[in-house]
Amino acid sequence: MEVTFLGTGTSQGVPMIACDCRVCSSPDPRNKRTRASVHVVMDGLHVQVDAAPELRLQCLREKIAWIDFFILTHGHADHVCGMDDLRRFCDLRGGTALTVYSTEEGMGRVLAIYPYAMAERPISKGYAAFKLEAMPLLLELEQGTIQSTLLPHGGLGTLGLIFTERSSGKKFTYYTDCKRVPREAVALARGSDAVVLDGLRPQPHPSHMSIEEAVAVAQEIAAPGTWLTHLTHLSDHAELEASLPTGIRVAYDGLRLKF
Repeated sequence: MEVTFLGTGTSQGVPMIACDCRVCSSPDPRNKRTRASVHVVMDGLHVQVDAAPELRLQCLREKIAWIDFFILTHGHADHVCGMDDLRRFCDLRGGTALTVYSTEEGMGRVLAIYPYAMAERPISKGYAAFKLEAMPLLLELEQGTIQSTLLPHGGLGTLGLIFTERSSGKKFTYYTDCKRVPREAVALARGSDAVVLDGLRPQPHPSHMSIEEAVAVAQEIAAPGTWLTHLTHLSDHAELEASLPTGIRVAYDGLRLKF
């Protein structure tokens, strides 16, 4: 299994507009954060999770050349507004619709923003076409399984995703944009080889986990490796990583995990 972090930042990104703080002006490339998303390859199956506004640039940077299907964790702007750039992958598929899995809320948001893409085939070459599907609790595939669970995020639920590769048995958990991780979601994540958790900032936030809260969840899941994502400009990569317990690290744009 291979996981590429296309982006690890918040809705404002880092550097932020009109900010000259030491993180926004840092020369460390790990402090340059586009909006959060990941690309998962499981026994050759390419799954894109979320579409940041920078999706086109992220795919060019990381040489993403194929997507088998797309999962939208929730319909907030920093996760849905790059979906128009999925049109290129519809072209590469021979002009067929790309399956989009999401929650009811997420599917409604896609329908509202991209009504022109609701078709079996693009309306013309070079356009996007999406086939909306409700994300099941268990998606069984030739290459493995993807389990889903709802995580509380303000007034809606974010899809938490657990990928298990059939050939290797490797397990990867992606829990972004959440205020807490319910007991059943902790249980699903146990046994993962790698876990990614929302760790917005040092201070508490009403709809995201703070770094302290994310560390507590990481220790409860007890995976060999945990990475924090969806970070603001309040966290310097090197300083934050040095302060974390063993086994918990800070994700950065372009990080690639193979396990």
